Amino acid sequence: MGQEILDIGYLALPENPNGLGVIVIQEWWGLVPHIKSVADRFAAAGFVTLAPDLYKGKITTSPDEAGRMLMALNIEQAAKDLESAIDCVLKHPDVKQKKLGVVGFCMGGQLALLAGTVSDHVGAIVDFYGIHPKVRPDFSKLSAPVLGFFGEQDPSVPPAAVYQLEADIQQAGGTIEVRMYGNAGHAFFNDSRPEAYNPEAAADAWQRTLAFLQQQLTAQS
Repeated sequence: MGQEILDIGYLALPENPNGLGVIVIQEWWGLVPHIKSVADRFAAAGFVTLAPDLYKGKITTSPDEAGRMLMALNIEQAAKDLESAIDCVLKHPDVKQKKLGVVGFCMGGQLALLAGTVSDHVGAIVDFYGIHPKVRPDFSKLSAPVLGFFGEQDPSVPPAAVYQLEADIQQAGGTIEVRMYGNAGHAFFNDSRPEAYNPEAAADAWQRTLAFLQQQLTAQS
């Protein structure tokens, strides 16, 4: 498996490519080691994986600073950066299909939904507890199926917000499957944050993510 730092972000390449590509979108902390490790995990599973650097090199461990960086993000530019990342992965010789998967966490989960409304080359979306007050995707333009993972104990994305997201996507004609973990909170997948990490929920979500991407992207290739 190989890794490259590109101007656009972090590229993780599989030793045994499965012909599929994935974009991994950061949390509000930036392109931190945890997100790079997630990209590496996808590459180990066979996916050509790119984690775009939407903060242009800035990272933080401060929640206050992360909140400021999230709110300062230029959403229009972020959408363009995501389209560029998608084009980059699709041009890689190990990617054999015309559509790829987009997986996002926290801020990135909401941006993954946005990516599915601005690019015709998104074939599957996985939203891990997505939230961003300035990102409002037009779900009438969403054609890719969505798999969403949420924690029932998440004050940032409470169950009512999840059910509203589900209804909004379905009413716009889209497809979404939601998994709600009863004993999990926000960022339950982030194994670099012991106070948030829920290993059982994370392991289940990971296996479901791999199966979902494999099924959806292979069917569309």
